[in-house]
Amino acid sequence: MFKGAIFDLDGVVVNTVPIHFNAWKKMFGEFGIDFNFEMYKNKVDGIPRYDGARAILTELDEEKLKEAADRKQSYFLEFIAKEPVFVYESSVDLIRELKIQGKKVAVASSSRNCKRILKKVGIIKLADAIVQGGDFSKGKPAPDIFELAAHKLGLDNNECVVFEDALLGVEAALNGGMVCVGVDRYNKPERLGKADIVVDDLSRIDYKKLEELFKR
Repeated sequence: MFKGAIFDLDGVVVNTVPIHFNAWKKMFGEFGIDFNFEMYKNKVDGIPRYDGARAILTELDEEKLKEAADRKQSYFLEFIAKEPVFVYESSVDLIRELKIQGKKVAVASSSRNCKRILKKVGIIKLADAIVQGGDFSKGKPAPDIFELAAHKLGLDNNECVVFEDALLGVEAALNGGMVCVGVDRYNKPERLGKADIVVDDLSRIDYKKLEELFKR
């Protein structure tokens, strides 16, 4: 039975992807790496920043990796303090619709900045639960992030739908036995083909369509 929805933050509810990318690019550039957007999507998108740093800086020891990841975080905070954050209003509309229907809503992000961003854009009160980096041990594709979100909502995994824009996030949702809606922002729906359904925007989804997914 459909009782709850878990929304990934970056790329689903808000678009901080350009800010994250620029912060990663600046940090990796200091190591002589010409970091590009394909590398971002395939290597670091949607996972904790230490794992992202490790995916590219394969020769560094753990201490140096932590320093690099922390530097990326400082750049991100610097950029986000100066730049506006774009909100996908269709996603916020869907959150409001689901809450009207009595469904519980969580926002889950591998970033430690989740609450900060939700406050910045003024929608933190819409979330019944929030999970952010540091709250769980294993990053995506392990299901820990979404299992914790379901637990915070007081729900079983199979009662929740996850909205994700990253391949590792889709895999994490499926590994947790959850229904998954892939949100394709790059006009490459096949990238998220493992999801139960893939849409280019959450204006394509409503409460009734989600109910149908749980009846399959």
